[in-house]
Amino acid sequence: MSPLVPLLPLIAGVVALVAGVLVLRTYGPNYRIGRLLASTPEVSVAEARDLAAGPPRYVRVSGRIDAEDEFEDDAHRPLVFRRTRLQLRSEDGWATFEDGRERVRFEVRDGLDGIVVDDAALDTGLVVVPRESVGTAADVGDRVPAGTPIETPVRLRVEQVSSVEHAIVLGVPTLDETGEPRLSAGLGRPLVLTTLQPDEAMRLLTDGGARRPLVAAGLLAGGLVLLVVGGLLAVIGAVA
Repeated sequence: MSPLVPLLPLIAGVVALVAGVLVLRTYGPNYRIGRLLASTPEVSVAEARDLAAGPPRYVRVSGRIDAEDEFEDDAHRPLVFRRTRLQLRSEDGWATFEDGRERVRFEVRDGLDGIVVDDAALDTGLVVVPRESVGTAADVGDRVPAGTPIETPVRLRVEQVSSVEHAIVLGVPTLDETGEPRLSAGLGRPLVLTTLQPDEAMRLLTDGGARRPLVAAGLLAGGLVLLVVGGLLAVIGAVA
């Protein structure tokens, strides 16, 4: 058997795997958030509290959101967190020029057990259905950066968390300065919070499109198959 016979599927397999990873990375930070949601081990809130005093571990908990001092949105829903961003349309997408946050101390509870969520660490890991409206720079006056053409598209994006919702939270249990357990970012991974079911969160992270994830999955699966075939051919050639 020619040495090139097993080499060809091996090369094709590596190319397919690289292409699959590149397709997934077109989602930017969402790719990593989705991967963490799918792979992080789940523990109970009580277990997360116990872990806060030990070696750091990145875990997933779920429960209802609870707070003592909520604030209301325009529909009188009790909120614990709201992020409001104004963004300009650019060649690379939407660029934020104003980022406002309102938040109160809140926790995730499971029965009698609760653990505080480090709301100050919430950023790209917040996965909720956003409210959006689009206009132009002329609609927001002098709030846009100086020199922005008035016809430039501007988007208002609002993401909020209500105390009447259940949440899935991913983070590292730690002790704060008072010795209270809390979930925060750590081990090089972000704090993630979603009020959606995992499959709904995945659809939101992929912008509701199924084509790219399917293409990526096909490339990754095909790449693995080609590597196995190439390896088997190499073994057969060596034996022969």
